[in-house]
Amino acid sequence: LGPCTPSPTTTFGELRNAKAGQARRRCIPSVAPPPELQDWLRTFQRWSGPEKLLALDELIDRCEPSQIKYMMQVIEPQFQRDFISLLPKELALYVLSFLEPRDLLRAAQTCRYWRVLAEDNLLWREKCREEGIEEPLNLRKRRLLSPGFMYSPWKFAFLRQHKIDMNWRSGELRAPKVLKGHDDHVITCLQFCGNRIVSGSDDNTLKVWSAVTGECVQTLVGHTGGVWSSQMRDSVVISGSTDRTLKVWNADTGECVHTLYGHTSTRRVPRRVVSGSRDATLRLWDIETGQCLHVLMGHVAAVRCVQYDGNKVVSGAYDYTVKVWDPESESCTHTLQGHTNRVYSLQFDGTHIVSGSLDTSIRVWDVESGNCLHTLMGHQSLTSGMELRDNILVSGNADSTVKIWDIKTGQCLQTLQG
Repeated sequence: LGPCTPSPTTTFGELRNAKAGQARRRCIPSVAPPPELQDWLRTFQRWSGPEKLLALDELIDRCEPSQIKYMMQVIEPQFQRDFISLLPKELALYVLSFLEPRDLLRAAQTCRYWRVLAEDNLLWREKCREEGIEEPLNLRKRRLLSPGFMYSPWKFAFLRQHKIDMNWRSGELRAPKVLKGHDDHVITCLQFCGNRIVSGSDDNTLKVWSAVTGECVQTLVGHTGGVWSSQMRDSVVISGSTDRTLKVWNADTGECVHTLYGHTSTRRVPRRVVSGSRDATLRLWDIETGQCLHVLMGHVAAVRCVQYDGNKVVSGAYDYTVKVWDPESESCTHTLQGHTNRVYSLQFDGTHIVSGSLDTSIRVWDVESGNCLHTLMGHQSLTSGMELRDNILVSGNADSTVKIWDIKTGQCLQTLQG
């Protein structure tokens, strides 16, 4: 598209008058026209184009700044064009696709047509794809935002994720919801899945809570020793106890589905699950049959934490080490050394291993090479629990704080106190 220029026979006055709803000229204080004005204008009209340009150049040099400002206010609006509205919709959307999400939101406030374009569902789907945001199942149907506007569920998903990210990084802390049920006993482990929380305690029970209401919906009774570890996926809960057993529970009904025997001491906890124990071994189980498939031996002290992604097993122990295992061959592929005290917590996403220790540090390891990528310093005591999603790590520590880290840079993004 070239610049929009009038035809040779069109004057600027005709161009202004053609714009509907606009005044002929700005309001000027009432002044009688000078007698020579018409003669001056007729002389100007007789000159050629180059002569007119020369005269205008000389005239501008003789004007005061306020007069130049007046000319700009009159002239500039006449040459402004809403090129987005002039383009075919496909090209307009292509142009808008280069804008950042924040600029798209600003563009939506320009006019009605721009708002329709900036609400385009495919446009926001691409913005979500760039940020790695998956489509929420409950937002697949579009709905009317107001007469003539279809609200984009992809835009909703993007804004929701952005709000969550900002809350993590700089949001104000809300008053905590307190879940009471284990009385004066110690809560030894905690898992969060969807809208449910499961807690284990040295009172020999587990409790399943609603994260929405804070109510206890199930109490899982059956262990004869304290529950020191648990894992939850959907409605399946697996617990490890000082009674030397693993139990598989149905969180919906509270029923104990399986009891797994085999270790000679306390246990630390799809179809397969791995448990670690104070007897320094790990065991791979089939939770449907209750059969022990493999035994992994190599640690020289109690195994405190275990992670299993269906392929590799990662374990942390009181011997200050983290080990990576191939469970099928029962072999140790890496022994990660660097901590100077007991390893109490682990996270494993298939690429990175994150270990928390009594030495107050958190270490980030590369699972393939076994190299330590970062040592995260800032906590003052034992890191007993962590959660990892993408590059964001959340760590809970005995110093009464929760810290949020970026494991790619090793930086602490936020410290939550309270």
